[in-house]
Amino acid sequence: MPPVKPSLLLTTESSKERISIRGRSRWKIISRCRERARRVYYGSGFKANKEIPPKMTLNRATWRTEWFLAVSLATCLAFAVAGKSLQSALANPLVLAFVFLWLFAAILGSAMSVVRQAEHIAVLLGEPYGTLVLTLSVTFIEVMSISAVMLHGENNPTLVRDTLMAVIMIILNGMVGLSLLVGAWKHREQHYNLQGANAYLGVIIPLAVLALVLPNCTVTTAGPTLSHPQEWTLALLTISLYAVFLAVQTGRHRGYFRVSDMDAIEEHKVASSGPRSLPYHVALLTLYILPVIYLAEQLAYPVDYVTETLHAPQALSGVVIALLVATPEAIGAVRAALANQMQRSVNIFLGSVLSTIGLTIPAMLAVSNLTGHPIVLGVEHANLLLLLLTLGLSILTFASGRTNVLQGVVHLLLFVTFLLLLVQG
Repeated sequence: MPPVKPSLLLTTESSKERISIRGRSRWKIISRCRERARRVYYGSGFKANKEIPPKMTLNRATWRTEWFLAVSLATCLAFAVAGKSLQSALANPLVLAFVFLWLFAAILGSAMSVVRQAEHIAVLLGEPYGTLVLTLSVTFIEVMSISAVMLHGENNPTLVRDTLMAVIMIILNGMVGLSLLVGAWKHREQHYNLQGANAYLGVIIPLAVLALVLPNCTVTTAGPTLSHPQEWTLALLTISLYAVFLAVQTGRHRGYFRVSDMDAIEEHKVASSGPRSLPYHVALLTLYILPVIYLAEQLAYPVDYVTETLHAPQALSGVVIALLVATPEAIGAVRAALANQMQRSVNIFLGSVLSTIGLTIPAMLAVSNLTGHPIVLGVEHANLLLLLLTLGLSILTFASGRTNVLQGVVHLLLFVTFLLLLVQG
């Protein structure tokens, strides 16, 4: 039944004249009732509300949602004005900690916003273009962060290797362990599509071994490095394998990455309620990415100061970059596990590892050849054993289609071991 028109609720001038009002307070009460009735009527879809323009409401909602863009741009402006003075005062531990945490929080917030906008674009474009936009956005942030730190200060040839190793440990041990633990703790046992998990691991394991283990066994060049023909062959292999997987994931075997048809219903709900328009989200994605380029260069100063001047472990630089890349997806994976959506959580953390290896390695090999900065890819000593143990454990974890608390605890213990080796390695 449609609401009563406001004209029937004391909206005409004749109704004002017929009512005897003593004092202005009673007339204010009637005016408020009339205004409330008008808003109910106009808000019901019969007529556009002339009191509150839709554009004004949209702008307010946009500012409430995209407030971090102002924080990111303000941070860029602050370091453009006072960046030199802050860099000269890094010897002060308080200034060093303040600058690092400020830049880290600004880049992390921008990265999370980039992921959010890329997800909206993915919904609007559909597959496979949507997944490609999402993975390329995350990879772009990682490549820019690695390049900024690698090209600043002294040459750090192991930065790419340390970053990839840190991403694998953070995601396959930290993120997987936490997601399995909190999900199983709340829901006892969770289910996922075994074929999809096997498809992920069937690509992740060869890529990880070819990129991080094979360079230790080659004899063409000295040390855990590859020759130029070997590097370009590795880049071609990783891109080709990732492209084939993307075609399988978004094509004929899309059902491998869903538990039931309810996942498709949830995707339809998100597609119909979340995004606005494609140009809107593309513009916001660009506005969020541009500050990351500048802030990543500024983050290189405190990171290099810690590793070069204070003689902290060189692998710490890779851990910092890995945290920036993995944290937004880690939050999404844990939330999905808590909501009993383990399949979505599996798609997030295994897909993140796959895209990191499959896209970051070719990009960084290209940057290395263009800038003349050699890179070392082979993982050595205790990290090599930890990498192989993590890959083997992942095969056992994702071999049944069900999860439990024990699996999460074991992965978390391996992550604690990685952190211990980082400091005492």
